[in-house]
Amino acid sequence: MNLGFFTCGIARAGTVDKVTSSHILHWLADHDNAGMDYMNNYTEKRLNPVLLMDGLKSIVSVALNYTPSKTLPKDQFQLSAYALGQDYHEVVKTKLRLLAEHFQFKHYRVFCDSAPILERYWAEKAGMGWTGRNHQLIIPYAGSMFFLGELFLDQELDYDQPMKNRCGNCHRCIDACPTHALRKDQEIDANLCLSYQLIENRGELSEKAKEKMGNVIYGCDRCQLACPWNRFAGPNHIPELQPREALLKMTKKDWENLTVEEYRKLFKGSAIKRAKYAGLMRNIKAAQEASEEIRKKKADNHTGISNS
Repeated sequence: MNLGFFTCGIARAGTVDKVTSSHILHWLADHDNAGMDYMNNYTEKRLNPVLLMDGLKSIVSVALNYTPSKTLPKDQFQLSAYALGQDYHEVVKTKLRLLAEHFQFKHYRVFCDSAPILERYWAEKAGMGWTGRNHQLIIPYAGSMFFLGELFLDQELDYDQPMKNRCGNCHRCIDACPTHALRKDQEIDANLCLSYQLIENRGELSEKAKEKMGNVIYGCDRCQLACPWNRFAGPNHIPELQPREALLKMTKKDWENLTVEEYRKLFKGSAIKRAKYAGLMRNIKAAQEASEEIRKKKADNHTGISNS
């Protein structure tokens, strides 16, 4: 049975360790979660997944590759790679249900970014990889462009062992972060993060986001693209995760004139709906204005040289 998962691992369910628990509580107390107030909900369950399912004993973590096989033309507006295909939540959960049925598990639950679960933590405990300074799970010789999912089971299984962090002294992801959201103390300020600003933020974009977003109108992959481990990443061949032809053909003019009806049709069953139509159009307008400002500066510089 081939469901397309790149790798998987199994961890014994239980309360998260004290270091991680303290880190999460301090991060929330410092309001580094920005406007994502939902992250303050269900903290007890987030720190103890046993509360999410009666009799939980084992957590099976899986990784599904989303490294794109096709990308948007570089001279057009860009979207984060994870959002090019269908909504990953349902894609991963459907595959997890098939996995559970294949092994004839009777009592289980499946998740993919759909419950208060520390997904990277449990993937680490399951021996799949380690969390890098960019706060992404890094799988050795495969990179970090993976969706994570979990299968909760009420059975004891053979458990995998965590592996060592292999980032060493590398801090390319920190250097590549355009808004300095990644800090050297390995914390992340979500309010500064371009992904937060362009997806989760329901208000106006910050001035820093407008300055640094470039031609990206949804998300930001710069910390991942800078990671040396992603040079090993291979393109995914999962049908559900391939971009639609209509999306690949979009021009800047098409984006700028996008109607609500066209938006709904183009992104039916897509994770991009997270940003809402208003949010996406806000981003497009900001990218358009930034592009105009760059062109104006270049024109002014050229004029200054020719008149000197």
